[in-house]
Amino acid sequence: MEKRRRSRWIFGALGLVAVALLLWVIFHKPPAKPAPPKAVPVTVAKAAVQDVDVTLTNLGAAQAWRSDTIFSQVTGKLLSVNFTEGSDVRAGQVLAQVDPAPYRAALMQAQGALLRDQALLADARLDLIRYQKLQKQDSISGQQVDTQAALVKQDEGTVLLDQGTVAAAKVNLDWCRIVAPISGRAGVRLVDPGNLVSAGGSVASNPSTTAATSNGSSSSSSSGSGIVVINQIEPIAVTFTLPEGEFQRVSQMSAGFSKPLPVQALSQESGQLLDTGEVSIADNRVDPTTGTFEMKARFPNTARKLWPGQFVNVQLHLQTLKSVVTIPLAAQNQGPKGQFAFVVGAGSKVSVRPIKIDHVQGDTVVVKSGLTAGEVVVVDGQATLKAGSLVKIAQPAQSGAKPANS
Repeated sequence: MEKRRRSRWIFGALGLVAVALLLWVIFHKPPAKPAPPKAVPVTVAKAAVQDVDVTLTNLGAAQAWRSDTIFSQVTGKLLSVNFTEGSDVRAGQVLAQVDPAPYRAALMQAQGALLRDQALLADARLDLIRYQKLQKQDSISGQQVDTQAALVKQDEGTVLLDQGTVAAAKVNLDWCRIVAPISGRAGVRLVDPGNLVSAGGSVASNPSTTAATSNGSSSSSSSGSGIVVINQIEPIAVTFTLPEGEFQRVSQMSAGFSKPLPVQALSQESGQLLDTGEVSIADNRVDPTTGTFEMKARFPNTARKLWPGQFVNVQLHLQTLKSVVTIPLAAQNQGPKGQFAFVVGAGSKVSVRPIKIDHVQGDTVVVKSGLTAGEVVVVDGQATLKAGSLVKIAQPAQSGAKPANS
């Protein structure tokens, strides 16, 4: 009986153990192995060695190298206008003709007065010679000789005054022919023949009835419109401004603005090169209201792609950095310890590489130290990267970006 009871306990214990083993096999799972890290898709580029042009770009405005508003220097009726509006004129070309009749008459009067006074002077000199001979013979007093000598001096002054009047009359008569002072492009005619023009630039519809004036000087403060404006467009000027922070660098590169710097004028719409020139003229002050200084460039403009009043993009070339290591601007990152780049190494893992930047030109960064040519840097997808991250290159590695203009 006791044997049976003991056998039951043994079989029962074995059964419990078997059930426990079965339950352990059913419900116990081995710990899962950690999944391998996912590769981050990135875009990369190779650090490249190339020449980088250092340039400054800003908005500029073309203007005539010389611009002259043509006024009449005498008053009179405008007889003719001898140029075609919008055409080229050359220096010395007759542009207009003012009625010369009053000035020709004034010249004739002045010449007549000169001849009369020259005759009086000649007679006074002959009398002086006679008086001097008689004085030597004690036939007249010395006072008479002195009086005659003074009369000769007076007549000489009168003749000199007449000669000045004749010269002024000739100048006024010459000024009736209005000539171009410079070669350039004539604009729209500002006055029609038949109008009254004056040295002040005023214009009237009445014909001239006034006598000739002896004052032929032009008025610099005239409110009149003149006859025409001539703009010199070959060469042409382009003015532009630069930030005052660039003044020292530009001055250094141009040897104190004594050495011309190459400059290009580009179309605002298409970016097309319009002309190439040089700049060596800087204004003598920095504008405190804008914090800029003005520069003036000279362009040959033989193709006449630049026109006064036209706005263009001006690209000033300062220097060329030869054979420097470059990366795209997108590969540059800023961290607490400075600038760095993610460099793709063996096994497609990235490392954080501190770099020093020498210059940034548009979308191109010139690396002073920290990278060598051929190393692959990440240019897109850096947001989730850290040292040791596995990356998947989304496109083949390319060389550093072509230098762009700032």
